[in-house]
Amino acid sequence: MKGNDRPKNRIESFKCTGEESILDAMKKIGANARGHLYVVNDKDELIGCITDGDIRRWIINGGEIRESVSCAMNTDPVSVPEDKRADALRTMAERKIASIAIVDSRRHLVDVLFSNGGVNSVASDALKGTPVIVMAGGRGTRLYPYTKILPKPLIPVGDVPIVERILNRFARYGADRFYMTVNYRKEMIKSYFSESAHDYKIEFVEEDEPLGTAGSIRLIEEKFDKPVIITNCDILIEAEYDDVMKYHAESGNDLTIVSSLKNTVIPYGVLYAKENGIITSMQEKPELSHFINTGMYVMDPQYISLIPKGKVFHMTELAEAMMKDGKRVGMYPIGENAFLDMGEFAEMKRMEERINAGFVE
Repeated sequence: MKGNDRPKNRIESFKCTGEESILDAMKKIGANARGHLYVVNDKDELIGCITDGDIRRWIINGGEIRESVSCAMNTDPVSVPEDKRADALRTMAERKIASIAIVDSRRHLVDVLFSNGGVNSVASDALKGTPVIVMAGGRGTRLYPYTKILPKPLIPVGDVPIVERILNRFARYGADRFYMTVNYRKEMIKSYFSESAHDYKIEFVEEDEPLGTAGSIRLIEEKFDKPVIITNCDILIEAEYDDVMKYHAESGNDLTIVSSLKNTVIPYGVLYAKENGIITSMQEKPELSHFINTGMYVMDPQYISLIPKGKVFHMTELAEAMMKDGKRVGMYPIGENAFLDMGEFAEMKRMEERINAGFVE
């Protein structure tokens, strides 16, 4: 029985209805780690598909995540009949799509095929020559006592230090110009990379004292002539980095903040009241959804000059200064499971679980 259920269970992870919310679709896409869902009607017939890109465009254009999937889905999904499954890979190559639905004679979804190993198998030269600044100077106090022995960037996730995983992921998109700001146990970090073989170059930028998440950027002497990527040293972002850069360029943003959906359940019944304390309604353990700052940014290089020299200054302060000055600060939204933060023990465990499950390289 269980063996027969496995194909069905797999298909369910790539399927939703048009009435489900976009928020629920984001959760499912995060769980299947493939970036796609196929949409069926009440007769289980294929009527559409929705991708993380469709959802991102919906959100950026002001759409609500509580709206139904039918508002944002593609109503013309590519599919092949079950008896022509052998044509699926060729069709994907011709149409330049990452997945395809296999349907039976009644348009029921019977399988989903992918053109490669998933998002983590993508490689390109899209970031070649793009400066990537990794902020690795913090003490990592939330991870004490680990950081009593190792600096936070060298704490292993699986068998690879977190900062090396970050660099390797950027390198898969062709990034070869890294600037790493260091302070706490900086000699240990520099020694680690001097003894490791990599295809990219790292220039270490040394702080004499902590300067915040943006202050040390002013210590970089090189003048950049293209948008720069800035990232914390303890996060992994499961997104298409070439798409992030393309979006930044096409949107006209001066600063783009990669933002992740964050769902928080209030573990109590919430009361809603009017005058005189009269309760009008109650909601048991409501779920709140927000987009949060992941700590990864794309910024046009001229705004580095807004960072004061020799002063503690954070990226959030820079973003606020830019908005106050009328600059365009936008976000690139990703799903909750696409943001992995090693800053706390619970999140570090979740990161290791996704790595062990093969969702993260």
